[in-house]
Amino acid sequence: MKMRLLTSACVLGLTLPTLAADLPKPLVEGMKNPESVCLGRDNQMFVTEIGEFGKDGDGQVSKIVDGKATPFATGLDDPKGIVWFKDAFYVTDKTKVLKVDGAGKVTTFVAADKFPTAPLFLNDIAIEPEGGSLFVSDSGDVMGKGGGGAVYRIEVKSAATTTVVNEKTLPGLNTPNGLALDGASHLLLADFGSGALYRIKLANGSSEKIGEGFDGGDGVVWDKFGRLFITSWKTGKVAGIARPGHKSVLLSDKFQQAADCCLDPSGRFILIPDMKAGTLTAFPTTIPGAEVDDSPLPFKTEVAFPNLKWTGWEPVTDAGLPNPLRPILLTHFGDGSNRVVVPTQHGVIHVFKNDDGPQETKVLLDISEKIRYRDKMNEEGLLGLAFHPKFKTNGEFFVFYTDVKADMTNVVSRFRMSKTDPTKADPASEEQLIRFDRPFWNHDGGTIAFGPDGYLYITHGDGGSGGDPMGNGQKMSTLLGKILRIDVDHKANGKNYAIPKDNPFVKTEGALPELWAVGLRNVWRMSFDRKTGQLWGGEVGQNLFEEINIFKAGGNYGWSLRESLHPFGPKGVDVRDDLIEPIWEYHHDIGKSITGGPVYRGKKLPELDGAYLYADYISMKMWALWYDEAKGRVVANREFPTPNVQVLSYGEDEQGEAYFMAVAPNGKGIYRFVKNAK
Repeated sequence: MKMRLLTSACVLGLTLPTLAADLPKPLVEGMKNPESVCLGRDNQMFVTEIGEFGKDGDGQVSKIVDGKATPFATGLDDPKGIVWFKDAFYVTDKTKVLKVDGAGKVTTFVAADKFPTAPLFLNDIAIEPEGGSLFVSDSGDVMGKGGGGAVYRIEVKSAATTTVVNEKTLPGLNTPNGLALDGASHLLLADFGSGALYRIKLANGSSEKIGEGFDGGDGVVWDKFGRLFITSWKTGKVAGIARPGHKSVLLSDKFQQAADCCLDPSGRFILIPDMKAGTLTAFPTTIPGAEVDDSPLPFKTEVAFPNLKWTGWEPVTDAGLPNPLRPILLTHFGDGSNRVVVPTQHGVIHVFKNDDGPQETKVLLDISEKIRYRDKMNEEGLLGLAFHPKFKTNGEFFVFYTDVKADMTNVVSRFRMSKTDPTKADPASEEQLIRFDRPFWNHDGGTIAFGPDGYLYITHGDGGSGGDPMGNGQKMSTLLGKILRIDVDHKANGKNYAIPKDNPFVKTEGALPELWAVGLRNVWRMSFDRKTGQLWGGEVGQNLFEEINIFKAGGNYGWSLRESLHPFGPKGVDVRDDLIEPIWEYHHDIGKSITGGPVYRGKKLPELDGAYLYADYISMKMWALWYDEAKGRVVANREFPTPNVQVLSYGEDEQGEAYFMAVAPNGKGIYRFVKNAK
């Protein structure tokens, strides 16, 4: 059973033994009461130094240069929290918020009298980068028994300030301190005085306690892969939580006063100021029991089939405009011929021999006149192709495409090979199986694949726009935002397919019987592991996170109640037993559009056996990820060298060797992985 964040006292408290290892050598020493750290332009480190307690005017923001703290903005009182947003730093300084520009010039951004209630002791600050909102904690009566604190929201554009929570709306609030966004719509708050960790829903200010045992909680920070870290100023402890729903692990108690922290540029360390020691230390993000190997892979990429000529394609249109090739996937007939099949997004399915010699493709099927594709709406077009497991005898294959004759409609159709020409399909043989009517042009999904059970699996996005405005991900009466499973060898109930009797929602009232998995935004792409039969997929995120899932019959993957490991939107929820969490996520600082691939089962690169291959279309990075079924977690996520191309899709040939496809102005859009020369 999946554990919620707080099912009993101290689920997130410091439950495991202290690590005995000494702290790493500090990056910087000799600072005067350093409190907070952040990364500015070009990932330069900046630290707030309070100076002498109770003395105004001796505080400063320091820039870290060659291991030394160099004054950057001086004359401050007691600067604490600091963040960088767009072109400036925002700093809490006693009862006001300052703005410090890139040259170190200081101005008052929000004065004390501009807050809804006069602040007593402004402390931490966090930024929601999508909307441009600052969140500031007022710790209240820090010299007494606590109380009087609050959390405020400040709009960067207008400096308008409103209350998020206070003692009236969050009973038991003692000394609010550390802040971190949990997605774009929820805020984590560490209570310095009570040791509680709260999640606040920003839409209405409601809150829930999700952990306790963090006495003196000061810094709260996520890494880029869903791991959360909390520091304690009182105890000097650092705790790590591998993913929501897991217990916290005590990583160190060797700091004297572990203050407000941030992630370093590499993402492998958190930067922790120690106020009492006067130091800044890079502390590793490794969590015992959840270690992940992120060492780079000893491979390179190269163009596959370099001498291939694409029949009918030219790099320039008749009008003289560029005409990049868009190979949307790579597959094979499964008939023992070892031929390679590559459709383009524009609607032409090419076939060629699996070798690097000079050759020209043969066109299996050209349905470009049936397909809607526009560069400005590049999620449409021919998106899916799957050959029947018995293709060698029945000549059937299936295509997913956007219908040019119908606005906002995708189609899954069956085609058959020509009875007169065994090298080509018969365009007139089309038999439509499913038509998807969607409200918006994007989020088409489009992967179709036969499972080991012989049934056809189809995925379609949630209908488009942003934030799933129709609620399709969780709506059981629509095919949108789902994975479907159908029997193409039989017909029933007036449809050109039948419903497998063991489909998981066949007996669920109000649910369409085709549904196999639900709660999805836009799977791009999914594939079956040819060894285990598991169905893997990359799920494109909305605001902040991309995710990887292993899909199961009847699974609900949370959208749009959750975005990856985080609650999403006004209706966002915590970890729930009925929702399946992804096995991996990465933040939009790393990439903004995942391209899922296959689990590698080829022979040429045995070091990659069992690795899930994936890329990011925007950042043009690529990885191999290993998931340990027995441990129930990812154990390695290793990056490939990248050829700096936008990866449209992946594919496998008949031997299980992996390829990836990219937009290709010169037609050389298929790549493969090879070992580095020794």
